[in-house]
Formats: sequence, C-alpha cells, structure tokens
Amino acid sequence: MPQGDKSKYTDKQERKADHIAEGYEQKGVGEKEAERRAWATVNKDDGGGKKVGGSGRGKSTGHPAAHKGGTAGGKASAGRSAAERSASAKKAAATRKRNVDHHHAES
Repeated sequence: MPQGDKSKYTDKQERKADHIAEGYEQKGVGEKEAERRAWATVNKDDGGGKKVGGSGRGKSTGHPAAHKGGTAGGKASAGRSAAERSASAKKAAATRKRNVDHHHAES
C-alpha cells in the first residue's frame, strides 16, 4: 500500500477527516496543510485505517483521546480529607493571585 493511500479508512474516518480539515481551513490554514493535519488527527484518535488489512484493524473507534477528558481525574483528591483538599485549594488560589499580581506588575 503506497504512502498516503486512504483505501483502508472507513467512511466514518473519512467524514471525520473532512470535518476536521474544514475547521482548519476556516481558521486560515491552507488546504493541503489542513488535510495533512486532519488525517494526522484521525490516525491519533483511531490508530490508522479500520478496514481489514489496515494498521488499526479490529480496534473500536469508540473512545478517542479527544473524548476522554475528565474520566481519569479526581483520584488524587478523592483519597484526601476535606481539610487537606481545602488547604490545597487555598494554596492554589494564593498561587493564582500571586501570578496575576506578578503579570500585572510587568505590563
């Protein structure tokens, strides 16, 4: 199979790539570059073509990385007491305040 051959991609993967490329083009990215980025994204999400003989054969396209946000988070704070979480939140708030003050001082 020659490099760039899209024959092993499903219709769904092709629609996905078209949609992604459209979005890039609306942002002012050139047509060829938008197409390249779109297929790179499809490969990242799905692991290659899904039709028989494709590198990603037999794998589900159900849960790409783009849809996994938040599913693994929260474990660190779940095991801590309310007082520890509160202390952590106060520390984070102080850091944010310090950073805002620091950035405004530079401007």
